[in-house]
Amino acid sequence: MEYLDFELPIKELEEQLDKCLVIGEESDVDVSETCKQIEKKLNDTRKEIYKNLTAWQRVQLSRHPNRPYTLDYIKALCGDSFLELHGDRNVRDDKAMIGGLGKIGDQSFMFIGQQKGYNTKTRQYRNFGMANPEGYRKALRLMKSAEKFGIPVVSFIDTPGAYPGIEAEERGQGEAIARNILEMTRLKVPIIVVIIGEGASGGALGIGVGDKVLMLENTWYSVISPESCSSILWRSWEYKEQAAEALKLTATDMKRLKLIDEIVREPAGGAHAQRDKTFTIVKNKIISHFEELQKLSPKELLNQRMEKYAQMGVFKD
Repeated sequence: MEYLDFELPIKELEEQLDKCLVIGEESDVDVSETCKQIEKKLNDTRKEIYKNLTAWQRVQLSRHPNRPYTLDYIKALCGDSFLELHGDRNVRDDKAMIGGLGKIGDQSFMFIGQQKGYNTKTRQYRNFGMANPEGYRKALRLMKSAEKFGIPVVSFIDTPGAYPGIEAEERGQGEAIARNILEMTRLKVPIIVVIIGEGASGGALGIGVGDKVLMLENTWYSVISPESCSSILWRSWEYKEQAAEALKLTATDMKRLKLIDEIVREPAGGAHAQRDKTFTIVKNKIISHFEELQKLSPKELLNQRMEKYAQMGVFKD
């Protein structure tokens, strides 16, 4: 397990607890009471730290190297039933965008999401979770297939943004994202969006239009990253913490602004600390929201979705 700067008190207590347990196993000394005290202090410290996180600390947690990625969620939710589908039928298969069919229980879903890598080699292979136009066109192809067969769509968002390279712009990056947004507003099947990590700019919006948009507690959703915002406003990355606060990018901010539908609470210590529990929480949320959405006719679904997005940004003087 890797630890962020503000998680170091947790690391120290976990190491103390491990040493205490080893002493108890290797000697005749009864250390059970000491271990209980350390464990209690560990739980209290964990709660205290995660109860008072700043916006920047939540950004850091969304990028935690041990945090589960899209494929981790899909494998945990679907097991061996997941069948990955490839290619946009035009240019190539974008490895930064994952898509395919899978089952949660007896219900089939079309899963889509950005995938980051676990080490240097896989990060390059996945292009750091930054999709090219063909990635968004692949996602749209799969969503249209899901619509054809009446299969609901689940979208996992975790990207630092769409790939900004010249070749991506030459192949129509902006058009691909805009096309996806348009088509997702009128897709005649339920769409459930879950922000599991970083939700940056158009890269997130390209697969982010949904009937229900859920956001894990320690994630962010914004038009720009704090570092980029800081470099524009202050000509330096040193003000990224102030930028994170000003951008109002946390799940709490998004819910207050009515840009998402629900905040999904993470287990104590974050999604990376208790992965299995996080998977179960997300699975239950997807099932409950799908059961609610499947009661609506396609016409009701579209009207509700359009009304929801039409209301965003409305304010009174």
